[in-house]
Amino acid sequence: MTTTAEPVRPAGSAHTPKLRADASRNRERIVLAARDAFVEHGADAPLDEIAKRAGVGNATLYRNFPDRVALIREVAVLVKNRVLALAETATAEADAPDGGGPFDALQRFAHASVGEKVGGLCTLFSNHVDPYDPELTEIRERLQAAVGGLMERARAADELRSDVDHGDLFIAMSQLTRPLPNTSCRLLDEFVHRHLQIFLDGLRAPARSALPGRAATFEDFQPQN
Repeated sequence: MTTTAEPVRPAGSAHTPKLRADASRNRERIVLAARDAFVEHGADAPLDEIAKRAGVGNATLYRNFPDRVALIREVAVLVKNRVLALAETATAEADAPDGGGPFDALQRFAHASVGEKVGGLCTLFSNHVDPYDPELTEIRERLQAAVGGLMERARAADELRSDVDHGDLFIAMSQLTRPLPNTSCRLLDEFVHRHLQIFLDGLRAPARSALPGRAATFEDFQPQN
C-alpha cells in the first residue's frame, strides 16, 4: 500500500527536549486526532484535516511530526501504550478485594480497550510501522504478559472457559472495532459495546458448547521472518 508523498520538514535535534505542558497537550491532541482520522480515512487522511481536528495549526503539527510516517508510528505507540495501561490497571483490580473478581476486571479491560479503535488501525500499522520496532516490541510483550495473566486468574477462579486464549479476545476486539464497508464509523460506535458483551458472555465458564479449531494466541500475530 502506498501513500501520497509529502514534503519532509526538518526533524530537529536527535535529543528532543522535554515538552512544556501546553506543547505536550498539543502533541497528544494531534495524535488522538490522527488516530480517529486514520480509522475513518486510512493512511492517506489529510494532515491539514488532522491539524484542524486537533485544534492546532499546520506548523504545530509539522513541528511535532516531520512526516506522515512519524505520525503513524506515534499513533501506534500511543494506542498500544494506552491499551497496555488498561491491561495493567485491570490486573491490579483483579487482585483487589473489592475488584469484583478477575472476569469482571477482564470485561472492564475489554470494554475500555475498544475505545482505542485498534481494529480500524490494524492495516495502517501493518503497512506503515516497523514490526520489529524495539519500543513497540517491548509494549507488545508487556501487553501479552498482562492480558495472559489476567485470563489465567479468571481461569483459575473457574470464571473463564478453558478452551480460549488471549488471541481470541484480541481477534474479537479487533473485528468489532473494524469499520464495515460503506457504513458510518459513528454507527459502529453505537453497537460495539453491545456486541462485545455478547462475546464476553460466551467466554464465561462453564462453556455452553465445544469450540471448533484451536485457541488463538499472541504468537499467531507475531511478525513472520
